[in-house]
Amino acid sequence: MNVVMLLYPNLTQLDLTGPFEVFSRFAELRRHLVWKTLDPIVDSGGLRLLPSVTFADCPPADILFVPGGPGQLALMEDAETLDFLRRQAAGAQYVTSVCTGSLVLAAAGLLGGRRATSHWLSLDQLALLGAQPVAERVVMDGNVVTGAGVTSGIDFALTLTAHIFGRERAERAQLFMEYDPAPPFPGGSPASSDPSLTALIRAETSAFQETRRAVARRVAAAARDDRA
Repeated sequence: MNVVMLLYPNLTQLDLTGPFEVFSRFAELRRHLVWKTLDPIVDSGGLRLLPSVTFADCPPADILFVPGGPGQLALMEDAETLDFLRRQAAGAQYVTSVCTGSLVLAAAGLLGGRRATSHWLSLDQLALLGAQPVAERVVMDGNVVTGAGVTSGIDFALTLTAHIFGRERAERAQLFMEYDPAPPFPGGSPASSDPSLTALIRAETSAFQETRRAVARRVAAAARDDRA
């Protein structure tokens, strides 16, 4: 199975590398890191990553995957990328994402009416693009599988591989990875964190989130105009 994993400037690398690590445990999964060129990509923290294939040379996806990150803003209005995702999704068995990658899928028109999740700060924005936001770690709606924020990418990939290959093999991969989360502090989601900390993060990111909403509204308006 070809796993086509979108690589793009200013992504959050753990959105990508968490699932990549899980998928690497399954010999049936051929992973392709795809971008417009083969030039190195720099993630939001400065890590350099290398695409393995270009849009033009990418094989058809069995699993199409889009990670999130600040660079998602540009992708939502990038016609070349959105067209590539639509073409790949048309023949894919699974259309998937982690974090704000779901907003990119939605911008491509691939989540209309679907239940999906995203990072908690951006979850509500899915509704602007016709999806149904669900505040869960991993959400499966038919062949659409989405993970919430950043670290949920491992949960997402284990859930998907269990669905495809069976729970026993996914559990084996989980044990080899020693994936046994025990965070040093309580919290990690709005449901389990101190409300004052959640409010602080919302305030600190409010300007960026409003920019995200503005892009989502613009994309949604353009889609309505195209249908008119």
